[in-house]
Amino acid sequence: MRGELPAGGASVSHRAIADIVRAAVLGSYGVTGFASAPLDRLLAWLGIGHAGISIDRGEDGLRLGLDLEIAYGLPVAEVARQVDSAVRYAIRRALGRDIAELRITVDGLVVRPTVSERTDPASAPRRSRPAAHHADDDDADGSAG
Repeated sequence: MRGELPAGGASVSHRAIADIVRAAVLGSYGVTGFASAPLDRLLAWLGIGHAGISIDRGEDGLRLGLDLEIAYGLPVAEVARQVDSAVRYAIRRALGRDIAELRITVDGLVVRPTVSERTDPASAPRRSRPAAHHADDDDADGSAG
């Protein structure tokens, strides 16, 4: 919306829209962050792009794309619905306009360690398969009968 404005018009930058969207998304339960390629993160760090957020202002209205990471163990569809609702509400409240299209892609699930795993240095990482059990293991720690 840069360039000439009609009398009485207003312009909202991509950065302002991205900030509104980012606040709504990160305030949603279950979202751990935005997923993006290293180049996108670099461009965002330089202030050129918005990692995990794509914005297009077409003739039919505002189109947004979100690439998210959510917490493992939560219902993905429910988190996506909550993000959709939060973003649409935030844009409508801030800009007085509706979103023409909102695409949400969940690019990853993030497993966060529990408090005891973070504070106990002796805790080992969880295995995806149980380890094989040997009779010698019982004798070594004195737990065998």
